[in-house]
Amino acid sequence: MISLNQIKAPVASDLTTFDQKFKEYLKSKVLLLDTITRYIYKKKGKQIRPLFVFLSAGASGEVRESTYVAASLIEMLHTATLVHDDVVDDSNMRRGIFSINALWKNKIAVLVGDFLLSRGMLLALEKDEFELLKIVSRAVKEMSEGELLQIEKARRLDIKEDIYFEIIRKKTASLIASCCAAGAASAGADPQTTEQMRLFGEYTGIAFQIKDDLFDYESGNITGKPSGIDIRDQKMTLPLIFLLNNCTSTEKRWIINTVKHHNTDAERVKKMVNMVKETGGLEYAREQMLGFREKAISIISSFPQSGYRDSLEKLVIFTTERTT
Repeated sequence: MISLNQIKAPVASDLTTFDQKFKEYLKSKVLLLDTITRYIYKKKGKQIRPLFVFLSAGASGEVRESTYVAASLIEMLHTATLVHDDVVDDSNMRRGIFSINALWKNKIAVLVGDFLLSRGMLLALEKDEFELLKIVSRAVKEMSEGELLQIEKARRLDIKEDIYFEIIRKKTASLIASCCAAGAASAGADPQTTEQMRLFGEYTGIAFQIKDDLFDYESGNITGKPSGIDIRDQKMTLPLIFLLNNCTSTEKRWIINTVKHHNTDAERVKKMVNMVKETGGLEYAREQMLGFREKAISIISSFPQSGYRDSLEKLVIFTTERTT
């Protein structure tokens, strides 16, 4: 499998410059705030979001100063949503490290999230990047709607497949779509090209989320994600929805009762995981994932040949073949 470093190659120097600019953008005159933002920065992940931004810019035109603003804006607004999510979920860990609310308590975490949101918006306004602000703000709106729609449906466990796709399109895919659209817009691409790049990101994001769903039914030793955790969180993933659509009414009542009232019962959860596997839920989800992956590759293949385009194709494959 191709490595992430190989995918990053066309924009490696841009990502290094981005790191420097992003740190500067986060600086404030409050020592506590600087301490916390440095902590956030040091714990950054694989830089997937900035990678989508810079590769999309290169594939659509060229990396410009606006591209650094686009990547910074997305990182700030998205990080703010994660900080706020950890407060709402009362989560002490984020990707294996302590969350902001765990180290500095909820009030400070909320204020840090607010700072990141306002800093991102001000950055766009200071640079007169109104189109970028529009693209990213729309994504934050859709992410919020997706979360609320999931909560609403989870209460009744009546999520149908079309609603599931609407939830993940808003909750997960809209962010990757905004990365790609913002990258294209920052490069000076026309509206049609920007929309094509946005759609490419949306399909990639949907495939990414289905892959994440599949992790819940695979070995925890491989993915680091305990089997059945989505069931315990009452999340209706695609494999589980497939099972509900392909079982008897008696089995359906048992499944819904388990998710609602017995989701911490290890034996019942294990039985449900096995039912998903035996019914063909995993194969169905993989087919759907590969279908969206092919849609994304079909779009990006229509762009002019370049190292940026090649890396975007490889990045789509990477996101659906990853093990973490």
